[in-house]
Amino acid sequence: MLIGLIVAIAFCRSTRLLAQTDSIVYTNASSLYMSGKLFNTANPYQRIDTAKYPTLPAPVKRLLTHSAGLAICFSSNSTSISAKWCINKPLSYSNMTTINSQGLNLYVQNKGKWQFAGVAKPDNKKCAQAVIVENMAKGEKKFMLYLPTYNELSSLEIGVAPGSSIKSTANVFKKRIAVYGSSVTQGASASRSGLAYPAMLSRHFGYDFINIGMSGSAKMEPAVVAMVNDVEADAYLLDCIPNASVQQIKDRTLNMVVAIQKAHPGKPIILLNSISREQGFVDVKMGAKVLAQNKAVDSIANILLTRHTRDFYFIDVKDFFGDDHEASTDYAHPNDLGNYRFVQKLQPIIAAIFKKYF
Repeated sequence: MLIGLIVAIAFCRSTRLLAQTDSIVYTNASSLYMSGKLFNTANPYQRIDTAKYPTLPAPVKRLLTHSAGLAICFSSNSTSISAKWCINKPLSYSNMTTINSQGLNLYVQNKGKWQFAGVAKPDNKKCAQAVIVENMAKGEKKFMLYLPTYNELSSLEIGVAPGSSIKSTANVFKKRIAVYGSSVTQGASASRSGLAYPAMLSRHFGYDFINIGMSGSAKMEPAVVAMVNDVEADAYLLDCIPNASVQQIKDRTLNMVVAIQKAHPGKPIILLNSISREQGFVDVKMGAKVLAQNKAVDSIANILLTRHTRDFYFIDVKDFFGDDHEASTDYAHPNDLGNYRFVQKLQPIIAAIFKKYF
């Protein structure tokens, strides 16, 4: 009797869900405007066409197929928003949520500001579908749907209620800021993709902070520098010191800054040193490594500043996570509090720099 009742309830729930999803009208997301794109690609959800850059290191190629920083921009009068999507391979990371690594994060514009609207939770299969938000007030709204930070998206459809409209919105951001960096830039350990710090900066400024985060692989190789130089942007933010060895910092940092300056004269180039790794406060070896990295980049920055290098700026961010030791998920990667603090500290400094140019 009890088993029969459970089966009946499960059947009713599955039937109701099927009825709900069957009545949703889906649109291929690739037909809508996408922010955060580096270049046009055959797979619209990749950041670069890896075939165009055959000399990139293999880990960099793989990471740049991830859709970190990409967001679909659209408007709709639907009272609900749903999604169907497929990823290349379900992967679980010990230091981040699956919502961040392979799910979706929806924002809605309210009185001119972007606010959280919902998430699409993956189910550790290649393909998933979800109702992201429902029961919204009637009326036209602007939406931005952030894509997975740590997976390659192969397809995405956005669903609205029958009879509702869905339209691509023009670029919602005024300027493009290229952000080359590490796993922190890519979005590791944020709880959802909209809380990676480049995404937060985009919403704060109204500028498109292009995510060129390369988890563990931001080492300023010549092939990577050439690829970054191909990105047309209004400013360049370099957050790559945490991944580079001391010798790589000494050998490559100055060359990268000079190469960008030559390729994009008159554009601000902002170099950050390494944020302090939380575990380095108790792990003496790790703490010494970060100190050595920052000493090396400080030396390079001083050379550039002494030369009065045009349009070059250096920001010391090592203490931007605060001093209460609560801003990390693991030994190095910021949690949501860490990303928020980082943005709050960084935002006014780069705002003053941007004001000189645009």
